Amino acid sequence: MSLGDEHEPSGGYGGTGHTRTRLPDSGGDAYGGARRGPRSSSRSMVSVVGVVVLLIAAIAFANRGGGDSSSGGGASADKPETSSTAASGERPVQTEVGGIPSGFAHDLQGAESAAANYAVTLVSADILKPARRPEIVQQVFVADQQATLTDRLDKAYSKEFLSSIGLDESGNAPAGSTYISRTMPIGTKTTSYADSAATVEVWCTGVFGTAGEQSTNPVSSDWFTMTLQLRWTNSDWKVDTFSQKDGPAPVPGDNRASSADEMAKAVEEYGGFTYAR
Repeated sequence: MSLGDEHEPSGGYGGTGHTRTRLPDSGGDAYGGARRGPRSSSRSMVSVVGVVVLLIAAIAFANRGGGDSSSGGGASADKPETSSTAASGERPVQTEVGGIPSGFAHDLQGAESAAANYAVTLVSADILKPARRPEIVQQVFVADQQATLTDRLDKAYSKEFLSSIGLDESGNAPAGSTYISRTMPIGTKTTSYADSAATVEVWCTGVFGTAGEQSTNPVSSDWFTMTLQLRWTNSDWKVDTFSQKDGPAPVPGDNRASSADEMAKAVEEYGGFTYAR
């Protein structure tokens, strides 16, 4: 949600629908891999049997205990590296203030967890509500940026803007409609880290729009990346500045679009997550 382009489709607000195009099978799939042509049943069976045999052998090898340390460079050479997004077993989020997680660990993992959670908050339906916005700003941003960000957000989400997406001046949808703005982080990447500051990119997808029979702003999906510059202050990670850009976005699938009632019901029945690892 870049403050400079709230009226653009990339931020999820005021966006238009997407046209999906199915690529012809003969030209290969969307990721450049050629599609395989038909094969005889006997060749397919041979391939399946071969794969099963290889899998069984691989599982047996992986489960074998006490291998020969003299071959393959020793145990350390065979040990895979831990994924950058693997669970550590530690709980980085200890508390919540106003429904927003806080108390992040003072390390790289804590910074990434903070960035993911703050991305969810900054592109939420609550940020559009004037009554809720000051609490969000106070909880998410460093103290010396709060006044500036409050002013920028108030101007960005003016009565005129809210009206353009079908909301009243309080950020509420008309009776019988439900405004949806929910963000789901896909992954994080730390581009710089120090003891007192960090810059974290959060790759996100989300659903945005108004679910209702008379809606002129139907719910659609979006893909974007938020960059958050964080500062360690008062024993927690807080946002100094942030920006947003489009993508990366996958090729759209062929899912049937749900009705307005289905979307509204889903939002009511399925709660959001606290994003931490």
